[in-house]
Amino acid sequence: MSIVIIGGNERMVCQYEDICKSYGYKPKVFAKKNGMIKKNLGTPDLMVLFTNTVSHKMVLSAVNEAKKNNIPIERVHSSSAAALISILDKRVTA
Repeated sequence: MSIVIIGGNERMVCQYEDICKSYGYKPKVFAKKNGMIKKNLGTPDLMVLFTNTVSHKMVLSAVNEAKKNNIPIERVHSSSAAALISILDKRVTA
């Protein structure tokens, strides 16, 4: 299972990856704007958008790519580790 995280804190990328790995996901984290997101996105099982650290334009392009590829999206305003854990807990128990 794979997960793509868009946004968040650059200093927390390693923590995001460790949390995802502990839930059995293979993570890709795009903490800052990168024009190559469309090419590197792939077809993950889940996309997480940390909306407080991402530009509106980047959110729109990510949502459009997700709609094209039928990727489920979770949006959360906070970019904390606890927010990511709560999303993954919700996905595991569902």
